[in-house]
Amino acid sequence: MTSSIERHHTSPRMSKIVIHNDTVYLCGQVGNRSDSLEDQCKEAFRRIDALLEEAGTSKERMLQVIVWLKTMDDFDEMNALWEDWVPDGCAPARACGRSELASDELLVEFTVTAAK
Repeated sequence: MTSSIERHHTSPRMSKIVIHNDTVYLCGQVGNRSDSLEDQCKEAFRRIDALLEEAGTSKERMLQVIVWLKTMDDFDEMNALWEDWVPDGCAPARACGRSELASDELLVEFTVTAAK
């Protein structure tokens, strides 16, 4: 028997949410271009919260997050914002690296996998 795959907000390029069995995968989430790192993080977190809720889960059920920063100079500031957002005792497995993002104005991107 084949497991079903649910896709939400699908375009020719990607789906914002993919659900397979009881696992939720989100496409990379960013903030608004030209905003500060703090504002980009807060907007990305707001978008993550909304997509996870739509998928029937929440940040308390995150399994893994991959963080991409434009520059590792922002690592400490991003971590402080991250630690304020992630609920106590619910930190997912996480990786963080430096990457050239889709726009020079983007400073951070988060890719989330969560349990349903």
